[in-house]
Amino acid sequence: MKTVVLPQHRFYTGNLILSNAQYPYRKGRAWIELNSQNLRHNVNQLYNLLPSGCQLMPAVKANAYGHGAVLVSKELNSFGVHCFCVATVSEGVELRRNGIKGDILILGYTCSKQFFLLNKYHLIQTVIDYPYAEILNAYGKKIKVHLKIDTGMHRLGERSEKFDDICNIFKCKNLIIEGLYTHLCASDNTLPQEKAFTMKQATTFFEVISRLKECGYICPKIHLQASCGLLNYPELSGDYARIGIALYGVLSNREDMLNHTIDLRPVLSVKARVASVKDLFKGENAGYGLQYTANRDRKIAVLAIGYADGLPRSLSCGNGKVLINGYEAPIAGRICMDQTLVDISDIPNVMSGDIAVVIGKSGNSEITAYDLAEQTKTITNELLSRLGARLERIMI
Repeated sequence: MKTVVLPQHRFYTGNLILSNAQYPYRKGRAWIELNSQNLRHNVNQLYNLLPSGCQLMPAVKANAYGHGAVLVSKELNSFGVHCFCVATVSEGVELRRNGIKGDILILGYTCSKQFFLLNKYHLIQTVIDYPYAEILNAYGKKIKVHLKIDTGMHRLGERSEKFDDICNIFKCKNLIIEGLYTHLCASDNTLPQEKAFTMKQATTFFEVISRLKECGYICPKIHLQASCGLLNYPELSGDYARIGIALYGVLSNREDMLNHTIDLRPVLSVKARVASVKDLFKGENAGYGLQYTANRDRKIAVLAIGYADGLPRSLSCGNGKVLINGYEAPIAGRICMDQTLVDISDIPNVMSGDIAVVIGKSGNSEITAYDLAEQTKTITNELLSRLGARLERIMI
């Protein structure tokens, strides 16, 4: 891949990317910092795993797993990546309106009232089953599509056993079939049962492709790999790999990362300002529901971030912490919608305007997405994709 010179900062406001001069300061309250060098490093690491002839098709759905779809896709375009997949037509439209180049595949359902957006913004729609193919075809205009084959996940896709219906989809005159794909639902590990199921899915998929070719149908690009599949079953080739969570430098849980040697680096940090520092005297309460009581004279800091920004409320009452000036500050009481209280009694010289790190490094300390996911009993995918829209995304 060619080396590119990256700008120092770009800011995402929801519809536009603004330069420093247009919007000179975006770290006023709470924000997300994206490390472009780590993103490029992850892209290179993943390219090294791809089978011959396979391209990355990054999954930038759910606002690029909370990272900021436009900023991430802009950066990927500059790296030479020109294939993307999203979940919804609105996500695809947002990318196009912000100048993203290349193919954009919509993985999910699009309502017939929105079919005009597919052509207007040069988007590729997934055919989720034969009845949906008929609806797409009845629109009366040519639509570029990828046909999804259900090989065992039993979510979207035409069932692999219904070969006649798959052939009928190829006969729809208004559908320009540019790809076929399936989704591996048990590729996150290599235990015997899951491995057998994954290989059965792959075999079924390639058998469908082979039968279609025998019937004279042209099978263009094919893809079945996502992050876990590429890491655990790199021998399963295709034209694209729909890489999601791994692109952002983490896997779904810590165990997954420990089981692989790939050097992935987290792209995202979450930070917030200390809005106020307050004395709390012995016996006084703080926050909703009297859930925090000072057992002695203490100091608390009010952080300008809350559960509306995606900070899980289950981290309340000491279940979670932040970092301030390299020290740990436990969460005091209940996390609020817009603010969070933390105990800073043992941290010297904390002042209004200081930075609290929710995810990321401060001094020699670090809080990872894995830490928060484990504390909230979920996976990193959910934790990151729920980060709020009002957090400014900044590419550094």
